[in-house]
Order: sequence, then structure tokens, then C-alpha cells
Amino acid sequence: MNSLILITCFLLAQPGHSKLSYPETPRGSTVDDYHGTPVPDPYRWLEEDVRTSDRVSDWVDAQNKVTFQYLEEIPQRNEIRDRIETLWDYEKYRAPFKVDDRYYYYANDGLQNQYVLYGMDSLDSDPEVVLDPNTWSDDGTVALSGLGFSQDGQYMSYGISKAGSDWKTWKIRDLANGKDLPDSIEWSKFSGTAWRPDGSGFFYARYEAPEQGEGLIEANENQELWYHVPGTSQDQDVLVHRDPANPRWGFSPSVSEDGRYLIISTWRGGEPNMVSYVDLSKDEWTVVPLVDNFDNAWSFVGNDGETMYFKTNMDSPRGRLVSFDIADPKNIREIIPEQESTLRGISHIGNSFIAQYLTDASSKPLRYGMDGRFMGAIDLPGIGTASGFGGRHDDEETFYSFSSFTTPPSIYRVDLKTNQQTLLRQAKVDFDPDDFVVNQVWYESADGTLVPMFLCYKKGLVRDGSNPTLLYGYGGFNIPLTPYFSPTRITWMERGNIYAVANIRGGGEFGEAWHDAGTFSRKQNVFDDFIAAAEWLIDNKYTSPANLGIQGGSNGGLLVGACMTQRPELFGACLPAVGVMDMVRFPEFTIGHAWTKEYGDPRDAEEFKAIWEYSPYHRLEPGTSYPSTMVTTADTDDRVVPGHSFKFAAALQNAHRGDDPVLIRVERSAGHGAGKPTSMRIDEAADTYAFLEANLARQRSTPSK
Repeated sequence: MNSLILITCFLLAQPGHSKLSYPETPRGSTVDDYHGTPVPDPYRWLEEDVRTSDRVSDWVDAQNKVTFQYLEEIPQRNEIRDRIETLWDYEKYRAPFKVDDRYYYYANDGLQNQYVLYGMDSLDSDPEVVLDPNTWSDDGTVALSGLGFSQDGQYMSYGISKAGSDWKTWKIRDLANGKDLPDSIEWSKFSGTAWRPDGSGFFYARYEAPEQGEGLIEANENQELWYHVPGTSQDQDVLVHRDPANPRWGFSPSVSEDGRYLIISTWRGGEPNMVSYVDLSKDEWTVVPLVDNFDNAWSFVGNDGETMYFKTNMDSPRGRLVSFDIADPKNIREIIPEQESTLRGISHIGNSFIAQYLTDASSKPLRYGMDGRFMGAIDLPGIGTASGFGGRHDDEETFYSFSSFTTPPSIYRVDLKTNQQTLLRQAKVDFDPDDFVVNQVWYESADGTLVPMFLCYKKGLVRDGSNPTLLYGYGGFNIPLTPYFSPTRITWMERGNIYAVANIRGGGEFGEAWHDAGTFSRKQNVFDDFIAAAEWLIDNKYTSPANLGIQGGSNGGLLVGACMTQRPELFGACLPAVGVMDMVRFPEFTIGHAWTKEYGDPRDAEEFKAIWEYSPYHRLEPGTSYPSTMVTTADTDDRVVPGHSFKFAAALQNAHRGDDPVLIRVERSAGHGAGKPTSMRIDEAADTYAFLEANLARQRSTPSK
């Protein structure tokens, strides 16, 4: 172990008021100049790849030793884990989908580390295993990370990712004999596969192979669009499109159902995007622009010959469906106008459109004719989240999954000729939904904006300010937080605790205007909304500062980091997960440069000013008593590199002058979250809730030494 990293004795008083000795973390003297502002970065060395840097790996081991020893001393930790595992152990199904004349679906028998892909000839026939990722590794850390089919049912492409990395390797399976072709497509990232209907080939995006040992850290630039023919090696693939003048642009392919057009979405980081196409019926493939600017978001829905259908927010912040002829893309026709609800997605199916709306952060699917005529709603079992509604334009059925905070997932079939629904599967979980209350409240943020929040808790709750409460948020990238079922949240609520979700600005609950209000120089609105949610819970005597914990991951990790540095006295415990904590250097790593369209670019003098004001790593003040904190990250996170969390945790331990624990929990052989095996998810959730209960006032107790 590096001699500069030292573990001294671990002393325990009470959880939440423990005298802890943290690893000694060497401080460097690095200071950068950003537009005349000196920016110290004493922990720059922690940006090194933990998987290849001995000194960073030793630091992680030392931190984990302190963290896990602390967690092991919490009496209820095993009890919490056992209950989570019991609740998690139920058969899980995802909505089926149809390829040619065969049905496919994902399922998990309960505690399998990864979902299994099944196929069947009819909804009544016995399913067969198509892919079982649980056989790919002993610890479940090799996962299925993408799937594509040729419409004729001949081939299936599937992506394999290891240890949670965004990098994937594409394989091809001949579905007739169930055997894989020798093809292996490497260095693909942020891309699916778009097959031509006859199985003659597929389009995909990839990067050049990174330098040895740099694949999990270096900036992802110069993505290229390629075409692969089954049965050939990758070095025979055909380059379709690249743009070396814009190295930070990426390309997402899709192929029209009739096979004539390749649609290319060009992105710089989420929305908005540009759109171009290739006429595949021609011998020479030429990329032709359809939308040549980044003013709005465009999502390809389908086509009818040369008529293209797109979901867009052009002149419609909450979204609408439009069409245009490919020869005249400027002549836009409105099919489904903007509504008060937020349009999140559209399926071209059953010779109609199924529009998936959000109303006050809950699903509301509506059906329309090809001419935009309203055909009626698809009635859901309650207020919650519906997903699915996939299929071809001429399909006579579709499927969806529905769940809510206290409603386990159920799978439904919709007959598109009669609009009749059939319940296919309903999850059976070891709890009683009637024991719980779910409410939606509205509160006022700092600037007077009304913001909704879901409150979930066990019946009989007494509002006396003493209830341990977990407030969750995200607030970014136009992503909405909707009601969803989680066995871990049920465990939290069963123990008499409150779970709250704040639908703060920056998210996608109320369209682009809501999202835009939480971006760039307006990012402080996001933190103000979350802080106002905490204050509302306290003012209305649901909880108190000592009983209030906050949690968020990725952009939500940034949210927690910003709020705890701005208002440390407001919270009893903080759980920033895989967060963007260094807002000055985030564009330097992997796909971070794409987030400048959300946060602003620190290399721009004006945009730097707003970023600098809230950057969590830089806003930690020495001598401050911060709330009990457990930072979580993973060593193979190549979305938000773990150096963000490492540096923040080191700076927090250096600045903190209180007795409350400030720890970091680093998962090995895991990434940003996707593909994480069930066993890891259960362990992490148990540690999270044990930490909360040990550090929120009512639950504090003295663990055995």
C-alpha cells in the first residue's frame, strides 16, 4: 500500500456521531487558471484510472475498509438486507415484443443477477431461452447491453458489456439454428444496431480503439457510423458517415420499416439534434440533410413512402407530431398538436399512432388516427408509469407494462382492433399495497414556481417532525421522474419511513420549458426547487433536518452535492451517487463534453461563472460541519468517471469538522448502473438504508463494537 495512504484506528461512539479516522489523502498543489479565476485541484491525482493506478486503487481499498467496517457495525444492516432480498425475490417480466411471427420477452425468476431473454411461437406456447447472460460470468458482471433484430426474424444482434462499462461488443445470432456467427464488433458505445429488414446488414456507431489503459477515462470523440454484413469481419465494414470537423458529435441510426431509408440523428449531447437520411435503394449511399440545425429535438416515428413522421418540440415545448415529404422537409404539416400534457414518445402501430403523454408526472397513453383524429385513451389501471406500446405499423396488438410506487409491474396486451385489454402477468410481491399511502403535493420554490412532489409512506403516520425521510431528485437532461415500483423503497417505507420524489425543474415532466429552466445559468433553479421541497417537508412536520436524508444519482448526485454544500444545516444525511462533482473538469472525460449543452462549458468565460458558483467539489468549505454522507461510485463507471466522487470524498473529509461520518463506498467491477447484478443492487440498497437509519435522529442506536 502507498505509504502516504494511512488507516489509523477506527473509533465508534454512536452512528452519526462517530469519531472516525479516514485514510490520509495526499494533497497536491495543482492550480488552474480559468478566465482569471484560480481553480485549485489538490486531488487531481485521484482522476487516474483506479483499475490501472496502484496508488488510486490503494486509496479506494483504504476508504472501503473504513466504510464497510462502519456499515458492519450497524445492528439493523442484515435485517434490512434480508427484507430487501425477500421483497426482491419475485418473478419479473417485461412487456413482450414481436419479430416476424415470434414473440420475445425478458424475465427474471427472482434473484437472478441478469434478466433472461425468452422466445415463443405464440402467447400460449412454452417459452425457450434465447439468451441467458447469467451464464456469461460467475459474478453476474457481464451483461446484455443492447438488442436488435432483422424484421425477417433471421438474425439478432446483441451487445455485451463487462463490469458496467458503456463499451459493448456486438455479436450476431442466427435465430434459425440458435448459433452465433463468428462476427465480433468492437468499440461501440452510445449506439444500437439498425438492421435492414431483410437481414442483409445493420448500421451501428463506434469509436476508434482507445490507447491501452485509457478506455475508461479519455474523452469519446470522432464517433463514426458504419455498416456491417453478417458473416464478415469488422475490418470489412463500410464507413457510412463521419464528421472530423465536429469531433464531439455522435450519430444514432434507425432504418425505416420499409427498408428504404436510413435515418441518422446527429447529437451533441441529448437534445436537440439534427437529422439526415440515406436512400438505401440507391447504389451509392449519400447522406442528405433533413434538419440542418440544433434548434429543436426530432425523433423519427415512421414513414409512409416518402412521407416522414417525427415527434418534435419545434414551436411546441411540450411536443407534437408532424410530417413532411422527404423532398420538401421545410413544408411541415402538423398531425397531433401540442397539448397541456407532455408528449414523451409516439409509436406508429396498428395503422395509427399511440402517443405516450405525461400528466403531472404520470402516464397517459392516447391513440390517434394517421390523420391526427383522436381515437380514445388507453385506460391504465391507475396513476403510475406505463412503458411499451411497441410494434410495426400494421400490427393488430401491442403490449405495455404498468407499475407505480406501491403497484408491482403488470403486463397487458391491447387488441388494437377492439381496444380491449388483457392482463397477461401480474407480479406477486410479499407485501400489502393497502398498507401504504401515496399522495402528490405541490409546493412553492424560491422564485414562486409551483413544483409537484410525490409522498409515499405507511398508513398511520404521525406528522410530528420525527419521521426519517428520504427525498429523491434528479432535475436534468429532460428526464422525468415518474411513479415506479421498487422493492427497496417498500422496505424503507415498511420501517415507518417516508419516501419523497420531487419533480424539480431540469427534468422532462412538463416539456422543454421546464427542462430549459434548469439548464446553463438557470441550474440554480434545480437546487432551489430541491431545497424548497426539503423545507416544505419540514414546515409541514413530516420530518425535521435531523431526520431528513437526500439522494440522487449521476446528475442527481450533482444535485445532492450542490444542496449539501449550499445548505449543510438542512439535512441529516446525504447520499450522492455516481455524481458529477467537479464542474470545471467534467468535459475532459469520456462523454462529459456532451453535457456542456446542459450545464454550459467551463471553457467559456460567461458559462464558467455560473458553473463555478455551484460546483460541489469547489464549494466545500474547510471547518464546516457537513451532514452524515456516504458517497457511492464504482470503479468501471465510464459515464461519470469515479474521479469525480473520489475527489469530492477526499475534499469532504478534509473540510469536515463535525463528528458525523463522511464516507465513500466504491463498488468493484461495476459501472454507472446499467447491467449491475442483482446481488450488488441488494447489497448497495441495504447499506444505503442502514446508513440512513443509523444517522437520522429517531433511528440512531449504538452498534456493537
